[in-house]
Amino acid sequence: MSSVSRSGIPDDLKYTKEHEWVREASVDTFQMGITEFAQSALGDIVYVQLPKVGQSVLAGSVCGEVESTKSVSEIYSPITGTIKSINVELDKAPELINQDPYGTGWIAEIEISETPTGLLSAGEYETLIA
Repeated sequence: MSSVSRSGIPDDLKYTKEHEWVREASVDTFQMGITEFAQSALGDIVYVQLPKVGQSVLAGSVCGEVESTKSVSEIYSPITGTIKSINVELDKAPELINQDPYGTGWIAEIEISETPTGLLSAGEYETLIA
């Protein structure tokens, strides 16, 4: 069970300034999604354009899109690597991101090709959104 800061930001994840999160899923694979802050700002999510399995992604580059009742927002890869798997449940139920952004609302798993750098700790991310 991960610990959570006062603002509800899980301490065991790393974050980007663009409001994505990553967690180590296995030795060379990281799971990613968007943060509680991001999904809250977007409102009701109605569609997710997921990256393609096998697609190469660069940290900081667009790898997908989230459409809500308010707007369309790009998803940026938090790390460099190859998309290993995607959360196909989001095709049927994109609202999972609203309901559980750090759990069942995950977006993709990325097999890293280089050690991730430039990610924020929970405390640093909390300062960013304060």
